[in-house]
Amino acid sequence: MEQDPDTTIVHDFFPIARLYKSGRFERMLGTETVSAGTDPTTGVISKDVPVNPTTGVSARLYLPPNIHSDTKIPILVYFHGGGFIIETAQSPTYHNYLNSLVSKANIIAVSVEYRRAPEHPLPVAYDDCWEVLAWTASGSSSDDWISEYGDLTHLYLGGDSAGANVAHNLAVKAASEGIKIKGLVLCHPWFWGSKPIGKEDTHPENREKGSLLWMFIFPGTTGLDDPLLNPMASEERLEKVFKCDKVFVTVAEKDGLKDRGRLYYEKLVEAIANGKWEGEVKFYEAEGEDHVFYLQNPLSDKAVEMMNIVTKFID
Repeated sequence: MEQDPDTTIVHDFFPIARLYKSGRFERMLGTETVSAGTDPTTGVISKDVPVNPTTGVSARLYLPPNIHSDTKIPILVYFHGGGFIIETAQSPTYHNYLNSLVSKANIIAVSVEYRRAPEHPLPVAYDDCWEVLAWTASGSSSDDWISEYGDLTHLYLGGDSAGANVAHNLAVKAASEGIKIKGLVLCHPWFWGSKPIGKEDTHPENREKGSLLWMFIFPGTTGLDDPLLNPMASEERLEKVFKCDKVFVTVAEKDGLKDRGRLYYEKLVEAIANGKWEGEVKFYEAEGEDHVFYLQNPLSDKAVEMMNIVTKFID
């Protein structure tokens, strides 16, 4: 009996997504959305702003309550996670997180709605995110919140998992394009490489799964040591991060990606010690926690602790 192509799995990225023989792509997580508006808990106001109507690239902007007209506050351009294939800027997970962060840190947040793979393979997401960053940093943004309240001398990039990967790579590009980034907030960044480090899983089958995902979302990649995935593969690119004043790297003890985040942090510490960078780097590891735990359980003690550290970092 011939198999139904609409139910025959070609690529299984359980538990987040599946690709079927017919070409149907099923997102199993990160599909729920919420509208922008006033958050009843924090008083933070949000709105969706089109950046490129042709491609559909947009941003959800967040403004803290009770802000005075003569006040200038830091701007955080935020990139959501989800392996470049799930989640959106309208996800309740990210909407709730940024409402809380904006309220506590007293900042403007620009949450980027970028196009996702496989419909739009990488580097499309990088390009979309860059377009929103350039739009934000232009100094002539058509958005009144950014122009009236935003302090472009305190421009931050941040994200989690794949979004932290984007934040790093856009900081690299910003250094080349003359856009000053005050700081980076990299939460549980998705960095990888062809050779295991630290306590990373060495089982060939498990490492192959990670390789398949990266190749699936980025068919044109040079491989697992593509500098977009492995920052250590290009010292020249990594050194462009030194244009930032400071970097905050967070990892979780049970996260399989933690050793890459720690290595990134250690390289920056080494750069300071060798006099290559005069910046500041901070590191936080959540003991007993797993990947992006603070998004899944934001009221836990460790999540509250992490939120407080991030809040103090953005000034």
